[in-house]
Amino acid sequence: MAESRRETLSVGVVLIILVVAIMLYATQVISDWTLIFPLVLLLSGCWMLVLAGMRASNPQKYERGGFSTMGLGLLLIAVGGAWYLLAFNPLYSLALVLLVFAALAIAAALRRK
Repeated sequence: MAESRRETLSVGVVLIILVVAIMLYATQVISDWTLIFPLVLLLSGCWMLVLAGMRASNPQKYERGGFSTMGLGLLLIAVGGAWYLLAFNPLYSLALVLLVFAALAIAAALRRK
């Protein structure tokens, strides 16, 4: 996939993520408007994982690799999810961060060159 098409796809996904977050707030699924930001981070992290899969299947010579993109996606999921869960219970936030770091460590250990 050409880089410009991937960028256009990412812009479209970011707009959809914003619409989903706003609609969840408008329908009172999330009660506090400050929870929109961690939700956007969490969903953006999920999109980064999709991008990592796309990059791993078709790597470019001077482009960030799929593993690096996956790591960034997991980091966004950890930050967004922990921030979101902090509103309910700080222990859940800690558990999520540790779970994401464990997944990243396992992925790094299983990585093949």
